Amino acid sequence: MDETDFQRLLGFFSRVQIDPEQVSQFRKLWTVRTFERSELITEAGQTERYFYFVLEGVQAIYILNQRGEKVVLGFSYSGSPSGVFDSFIAQQPSSTFLEALKPSRLLAIRLPDYESLFELFPDFYAWGYHFFKDILFGRLFREVELLTLSAEERYITFMRRCPDELKVIPQKYLASYLNMKPETFSRLRASARY
Repeated sequence: MDETDFQRLLGFFSRVQIDPEQVSQFRKLWTVRTFERSELITEAGQTERYFYFVLEGVQAIYILNQRGEKVVLGFSYSGSPSGVFDSFIAQQPSSTFLEALKPSRLLAIRLPDYESLFELFPDFYAWGYHFFKDILFGRLFREVELLTLSAEERYITFMRRCPDELKVIPQKYLASYLNMKPETFSRLRASARY
């Protein structure tokens, strides 16, 4: 990984104090992995082997419903973490798919190396606490939005807070994430102000 990518990774872990003599050790734990558009990164039934930091691209995590349709649970994009976190931590087969929606370049760390971060860097415990708390609260807020907001309100709320790179992914993924039909999403995209 080049220096720019490494600095972005360090920025993601800004809560973790990494002493100058530990920087090269931390850097060696990460590898670059690339995926083509529509390539599965993790397949349901497989155990997630990596925790990812996204350098480029957009990924969707989804399940398949009874009709075999993708039901999108979330996205990852440049500067965010990615992976199937529950499968990664528990080392159990995943119930979800992780797919590259755009060509993607990710920094990856294996579980033993990820776990070593807790031993190497005392601040990593606080980072982990905040990271998983943010994920939990994000999921709770999403459930509340799905249960209480109208389709238009869900669309406007999402579009106001999502990064620009998500706004240009295929609308069928965004519609699924917002729990609406693609036609409804298309209509809202044409008429809603946000």
